[in-house]
Amino acid sequence: MNFTLLITVFLTAIVLVAGAYVIAKLIGPRSYNKVKGEPFECGIPTRGSSWIPMSVGYYLFAILFLMFDVETLFLYPWAVVVKQYGSMALVSIGFFLLVLVFGLAYAWRKGALEWK
Repeated sequence: MNFTLLITVFLTAIVLVAGAYVIAKLIGPRSYNKVKGEPFECGIPTRGSSWIPMSVGYYLFAILFLMFDVETLFLYPWAVVVKQYGSMALVSIGFFLLVLVFGLAYAWRKGALEWK
């Protein structure tokens, strides 16, 4: 395998990233003031602390969505090769979907899908 192309790609990437960083530092604005350091939310000044405790349910719901979304992406490669492997592919994807259904049932039973 020829590593010259790989090394060239890496060096080009490093030079481009470093160049963009240097150019941004050279021509970017440098005005720092108190207002710039404040949190911004739709132009409305904040009252009280900006750190508000959030329910863990939001994060759990997002993680479950990402987990099932990414696992669904695994169905595409299976669909591409299903004819090649025949019944073994059907058995393996059936097991995969069964694990997904059990995971969904577990999350549902634990109340992770309820929006409170």
